[in-house]
Amino acid sequence: MAITIRRLGRQDYRQTWQAMQDFTLKRDARTADELWITEHPPVYTLGLSGKREHLLEPGNIPVVETDRGGQVTYHGPGQLVLYVLLNLTRRKIGIRDLVTLLEQAMIACLAEYGIRAASRADAPGVYVSGRKIGSVGLRIKKGCSYHGLSLNNQLQLQPFSGIDTCGYPDLQVTSLAELGVFIKNQELAIPIVHYLKQRLS
Repeated sequence: MAITIRRLGRQDYRQTWQAMQDFTLKRDARTADELWITEHPPVYTLGLSGKREHLLEPGNIPVVETDRGGQVTYHGPGQLVLYVLLNLTRRKIGIRDLVTLLEQAMIACLAEYGIRAASRADAPGVYVSGRKIGSVGLRIKKGCSYHGLSLNNQLQLQPFSGIDTCGYPDLQVTSLAELGVFIKNQELAIPIVHYLKQRLS
C-alpha cells in the first residue's frame, strides 16, 4: 500500500488541522495514505483532555483547542511536525500500536544522530535523560488517523515555560539543537519517514 509524502513547509496550525479533517472525512477505502511534513508558527494546542489550568502564561501566543488526544503542548518554528493520515482498519493497526510506532520512529531517528532516547509507559512521547523531546497526539475517525508527532529540533524552548507541558508541572523539555545536533527539518524528517514506510509496508 503506497504512502504519499507531502512536504508542506511552514503552515498555519488551524488551516492544517482543517485540511486533515477534510481529508479524513472525504477519504474512502481506496484513498492512499499520506504523511504530511510541516512546521507551525508559534501556537499552543490544547488536546481533548487538556485543562486550561495548565496554560500558565500563554502571553501573546495563540491557544487552539484541538481534537487530538492529550494535553497542552507548544508548536513553533524549528519543530518538525509529521502528520499521519492512515487507514488503520485497512492496515490492521490499533491506536496503541500506532503510538508505539511513532515513538519508535523518533527514537530510531535520534539514534542516528548519537542521541539516546526512550519512551515511557506512563506518559506518551520520547525522552532524553528525562526531558521530553518528542510528542505524539492522534485522533481516529472512520478507522483513520490524523494528527501525529512533533520532534523538537531547532525551536526556541522558552515558550514551554508558559505551560505545564503535556499536563505535567515539572516536565522539562529539550531539543536536538540543545543536545548539540544542528540539522534542518526536511533532513530530520527523512529517517522518520523511512522508518514509518518500512514498518507500515
